[in-house]
Amino acid sequence: MLLLTLLLGIVLNAMGYIPPGNINLTVAQLTINKGMRQALYFILSFSCVEVFFTFGMMRFARWVSSDVNINSNVSDVKLGTYVDAFMIMLFVVMGTITWINRKKVPKTKAEDNRSKKGSVFYGMLLGVLNPVQIPFWLFFGNYVILHGWIRTNYLSLIIFSIGSGIGSAIALYGYAHFARYIQEKFALSSHIINRSIALFLWALAVYLIIKQGVVYLH
Repeated sequence: MLLLTLLLGIVLNAMGYIPPGNINLTVAQLTINKGMRQALYFILSFSCVEVFFTFGMMRFARWVSSDVNINSNVSDVKLGTYVDAFMIMLFVVMGTITWINRKKVPKTKAEDNRSKKGSVFYGMLLGVLNPVQIPFWLFFGNYVILHGWIRTNYLSLIIFSIGSGIGSAIALYGYAHFARYIQEKFALSSHIINRSIALFLWALAVYLIIKQGVVYLH
């Protein structure tokens, strides 16, 4: 049962990071600009935070889902709107920073070694500032609990959370390798890739704005 709990955590969270978002695009950018080693520091620190985050969300999944609805209102504004608003700001800021640094020359190995702490801190920071995972675990966490796929005792939730961290690490590691493959295969410069990532982040922000506009009009 515990092995299945671990595997479920791995698969569920890995699937959650397959769609392009701020986290996996950040990993791709780090891989291209600073190398695989710095991307691994980021992935490991982010995944460690993900373990604690998942445990907290799973521990209170039933309570939160029963008493707090993502479609409920706070000061006449849906909770989902607050999440989208935060993500819009995050996408715009990250896209702007990426665009400003699009022509920046990749750092040397010596400089990369000095930026190890920066990559670790960045991973931990984005692990905390990742509100899109809140509705994700509100839905899927409550779903697996109600269907009896996992138990709710501390040991089972710890195993599931560890699996969640492993799942995010596997998915992000795949993105890092994919980014390096694309750069080497098509001989793309970091300037072109950084510009593409910035445009994509802005596109995600525009999508969320349009989404909220449609909700508001209806």
